[in-house]
Amino acid sequence: MKKTLLIPLITAISFGSHALTLTSNDIQEGTRMADTFAFQGFGCTGDNVSPQLQWKDAPQGTKSFAITAYDPDAPTGSGWWHWVALDIPASQNSVDRGASGKLDGMREMNNDYGVAGFGGACPPKGHGMHRYQFTVWALPTEKLELPSNPSNALIGYMLNASALDSAKLTATYVSE
Repeated sequence: MKKTLLIPLITAISFGSHALTLTSNDIQEGTRMADTFAFQGFGCTGDNVSPQLQWKDAPQGTKSFAITAYDPDAPTGSGWWHWVALDIPASQNSVDRGASGKLDGMREMNNDYGVAGFGGACPPKGHGMHRYQFTVWALPTEKLELPSNPSNALIGYMLNASALDSAKLTATYVSE
């Protein structure tokens, strides 16, 4: 008798819950990004444009969002942060293509190229395919509390420690 009650309960919980989801008109899961989203510099000749992103099903209690773009395959021992955008209002559920540097109310931190805003893909030539993890984070505060001039590793830690939920879209890029 216990088995017959357990299955409907699990089904109700599974179908009744929503998870934050992230999609894009510009980049797709597991697919090579266009040169539009590659860096201009460091030997790369892309357009350095941030991709369009949209998200839905944020958890109750979300007061802001953050967006990060991270390359775990960079030959640094610590990956490479391409974009860290914080304090995106909870009323917002997307960013347009090229939004980096143009959104009110959003705080963009320095990427690992050393400049604020989006820095496109640029794996070293001959290094093979790299993954670019675009993540949207649902946060319980309007502003992520950070010390002045935080490292991206500290920001990543704070996002992981405080996020109500997150959703990831992983695109790829190979320098040709």
